[in-house]
Amino acid sequence: MTDLQQDTSLEFIASNIDILGTLLPEQLLKPQVGIVCGSGLSTLAASFRERVEVPYSSLKGFGTSTVPGHKSALAFGLLGPADGVPVVAMLGRFHAYEGHSLSTVVYPVRVMARLGVKNLIITNAAGSLDPGLPVGTIVSIRDHLALPNLTGFNPLLGPAKPQYPRFLPLSTAYSHSLRRALFHAAHQLALPASAVGEGTYAWVSGPTYESPAEGRFLRAAGASVVGMSTVPEVLAAREEGVEVCVLSLVTNFVVIPDRYRSVREEVDAELAGTPLPPSPQVEVSHEEVLAIGKEKSEVMRALVEKTIELIGKGV
Repeated sequence: MTDLQQDTSLEFIASNIDILGTLLPEQLLKPQVGIVCGSGLSTLAASFRERVEVPYSSLKGFGTSTVPGHKSALAFGLLGPADGVPVVAMLGRFHAYEGHSLSTVVYPVRVMARLGVKNLIITNAAGSLDPGLPVGTIVSIRDHLALPNLTGFNPLLGPAKPQYPRFLPLSTAYSHSLRRALFHAAHQLALPASAVGEGTYAWVSGPTYESPAEGRFLRAAGASVVGMSTVPEVLAAREEGVEVCVLSLVTNFVVIPDRYRSVREEVDAELAGTPLPPSPQVEVSHEEVLAIGKEKSEVMRALVEKTIELIGKGV
């Protein structure tokens, strides 16, 4: 059976819950908060107490993450003071550009929901389209622009199912209460105001980084950051009735030059004996993404941990 053909039915979900019941202690069986770790951000689970990792290969219907900076396991544990809040984290997500079907991409979120997760914190690495959101900024997402969704690449496509709404509203997809908890957490951690911003996430399919024209288009359409994940998981979580908070770590600026260098002018100047200075060639690399993720991993970990602590207190 190939990954694209994997059965992600409710029967598989029930089977996975049974499997986890044999692997986890009682206090970890019903996590309240789920976390999806983006590129280079798997260390978010490093501070879990009583941590138990379950490889995706041990569970039915799970794919394998092939992207550098992503593991392939669920991590269960406790976060926060006293008894702590039971949590589960995806140490590595799935992307459609890897060849996974969208049903596989969102399947772990459905499993989390059936385990009892009520609040989901999704993290990702993203490129900035906004000069006011420099590299290293953590962006609280308040809305999204999903071109794949608008053009027929939507994880909720398919026959209507009685347990789900046929037409899912998205005007409140990004939980106001969780975003409030996030900014309360940033205040309690004494993070500078510039450390955490707000914005709109543009989902593109990848795996290519955006061309300058595409970046300019997304910026003009109102997007603040852009990435190749997250929105499918948001849709599945909302369909399951789970509250969602998304944090995008800005790891690079999208290359959007103010103007294009004219090659005609360059050649004409060379032929006239007055060559122009070399034109810089700027490119984005995944190594750059992972490096910034590593650099900011401790701030992200502290912010997510404090946010979960406040969720547990009902803030």
